[in-house]
Amino acid sequence: MSNKIKCSHILVTRHSESLAILEKIKKGDKFGKLAKEMSIDSGSAKKDGNLGYFTKGVMVKPFEECAFKLQIGEISEPVKTEFGYHIIKRFA
Repeated sequence: MSNKIKCSHILVTRHSESLAILEKIKKGDKFGKLAKEMSIDSGSAKKDGNLGYFTKGVMVKPFEECAFKLQIGEISEPVKTEFGYHIIKRFA
């Protein structure tokens, strides 16, 4: 288990929005394109949702717990944090 992973995310305010985005991804829409268009995290959105590499203890707990369980290339179900609903994709 690596102690440093690389993820992208799409952050939205409503659960219904996160589910709609997941549907689009399942239908073949590109994660990065959706992050640019839909994510309210303006910093990462312009980089296709890329959060770069991070270790445990950096992200809020629910986000971290989900991100570290993902396999490389896997996309999470919506994860609720105090910031909203995240869809997380692990890259490394």
